[in-house]
Amino acid sequence: MGTTKFIWAGAAALSLLATSAVADDMTGMVMRIDRLNGTISIQQTQKGTVGASTGTAGALQEYKAKDAAMLDAVHAGDRVNYSATDNNGTGTLTKLQKQ
Repeated sequence: MGTTKFIWAGAAALSLLATSAVADDMTGMVMRIDRLNGTISIQQTQKGTVGASTGTAGALQEYKAKDAAMLDAVHAGDRVNYSATDNNGTGTLTKLQKQ
């Protein structure tokens, strides 16, 4: 019974670490806004300058907007700071701020 509790505690700790890593602030460029589906596609850019060139493009991700106001706050081509969470495989923007 002690081993089971240990395994559950470890799984809970890993879950919290994974959730906090997803919720970190990221930077990127808005590539596409789909108002009909309520989604925003963002090309993530790398933060910082240590060991990498600035502005290096990352993966293009599509996120569901938390509310309709997010869709109207930005336009394609805008550089943004954003946070997102993963809800059952679907990324949802929790914060979106134009730089």
